[in-house]
Amino acid sequence: MSRIGNKPIPVPSGVKIGIAADKIDVQGPKGKLTVAVPHGISFEQKDGILNVKRAGDDHRAVHGLARALVANAVTGVTTGFKKDLDIVGVGYRAELKGKVVAFALGKSHPIEFPVPEGIQIAVDKQTHLVVSGADKAQVGQVAADLRSLRPPDPYKQKGVRITGERLKKKAGKAGAKAGA
Repeated sequence: MSRIGNKPIPVPSGVKIGIAADKIDVQGPKGKLTVAVPHGISFEQKDGILNVKRAGDDHRAVHGLARALVANAVTGVTTGFKKDLDIVGVGYRAELKGKVVAFALGKSHPIEFPVPEGIQIAVDKQTHLVVSGADKAQVGQVAADLRSLRPPDPYKQKGVRITGERLKKKAGKAGAKAGA
């Protein structure tokens, strides 16, 4: 039995669910998302609750996954998802220019990052970014792409990091000699 797959999904008012054989369409105030449904999984909606059923034990591996993906789509179209990023380093900054974010990250050239469709990026104080959108996977992927422009350095701790991320600081050459 899948504990996650058996949990019902509450559907808030203002959210419309379209159920087809191979996909679920979720439409709400923040947008519209489509989730592919694996073979052997079915959904039924009644009284503002969405239940997930599976054909048999052959499909139990994707039972909880399908439920989680649809639950994330319902949450995304109602409240949305967001990730906070911090830019740490002297002279490191970001600036929003229309649908492009321009970064100065200590390289010889400015880095321009185009904002994908369905994602909003807000820049606060030139060193704090807020990535938000309805699709949880897309928000996480854009945050990972922004972080990969200049990952945090383990020695000086400079770079783009997710807010609250704990980094392990390494000792340099001088620290290694002193400790030996």
